[in-house]
Amino acid sequence: MKLLSPSLLSADFGNLQRDIEMLNASECDWLHVDVMDGIFVPNISFGQPVVKHIKKHARKPLDVHLMIMDPGRYVADFKEAGADILTVHYEACTHLDRTLHAIKDAGMKCGVVLNPHTPVALLEDTIQICDLVLLMSVNPGFGGQKFIENTFDKVVKLKELCERKNPECLIEVDGGVNLNNASKLYASGADVLVAGNAVFKSQDPLQTIIDLKR
Repeated sequence: MKLLSPSLLSADFGNLQRDIEMLNASECDWLHVDVMDGIFVPNISFGQPVVKHIKKHARKPLDVHLMIMDPGRYVADFKEAGADILTVHYEACTHLDRTLHAIKDAGMKCGVVLNPHTPVALLEDTIQICDLVLLMSVNPGFGGQKFIENTFDKVVKLKELCERKNPECLIEVDGGVNLNNASKLYASGADVLVAGNAVFKSQDPLQTIIDLKR
């Protein structure tokens, strides 16, 4: 499977509707929405009101990535705002099993995010619940960072775990994804790539989306 989820963190916030409509017309599959609280990560992005605005214009599923502390408090809020997929950080959840079940019970697909330093093996007891696992290939909090090369090996390890315990679980990669590494990531076992600057800073975003997927 080769899915692409362009990150709206790299969009033009002054022309957000325009950029969403461009993605609607593209071959991308999801719209990636990064929610940051300034505590779990140093940056602050946007919250439920902006997600609700994005949902009004998006014709593709919203892939909402919560980079916030104690994300279980906001499951119902992001469901109401329009999230179709909700991913939470392993490092931010004291009660990860409970949070994942709450996301599923709310009617969304659920996922766990791992920071670059967090080993895949820590998901042995929760991967069965997950619809997807998102591997951060940069340190979370800012766009435009350099891709961490160890991610390829991490994707391979995660693929082995998925095949053993939950073959339906998708593998998503976020951070520094571009035309130089996309094909190797898919070949390593990734199913979904998140691309920000590679899409929105491209001279031809529609063609870049096609190239990233193919």
